Amino acid sequence: MKEQGKVTGSKLKISFVLQSILNVALIILAIALCFMLGKEIIHFIRFSFFGEGVNTQYELLESILVFFLYFEFIAMIVKYFQEHYHFPIRYFLYIGITALIRLIIVHYENPMHTLLYTLAILVLVISYFIMNSATARRERL
Repeated sequence: MKEQGKVTGSKLKISFVLQSILNVALIILAIALCFMLGKEIIHFIRFSFFGEGVNTQYELLESILVFFLYFEFIAMIVKYFQEHYHFPIRYFLYIGITALIRLIIVHYENPMHTLLYTLAILVLVISYFIMNSATARRERL
């Protein structure tokens, strides 16, 4: 019986160490993302007040979408800690949709690729709708 307790205790220690490493890595990632988000804000300010840094409207739109990607990743990390070490799936769907929209804006030359990207967005939106419907149904019961 004691051997089983030792195995469980050692598994808990390993789990704690790995969770701690993951938490530290996510905090470092969040700090790096905050720094990059700050760079994007400075980029917007330079463009808005001085008109420099962006050559086309597509570049500005791409920059805005990159800003939202940083923002969503930071929000997802915050939510991870608030939800007691759990990533909500809806954040992955938000990030996927935003990333695919950015991809369409940046690489719009090939119509077949654009169609495939839009179909992927449709799949993500349908997935989000199904997830929300299931959650709403579960909450009603």
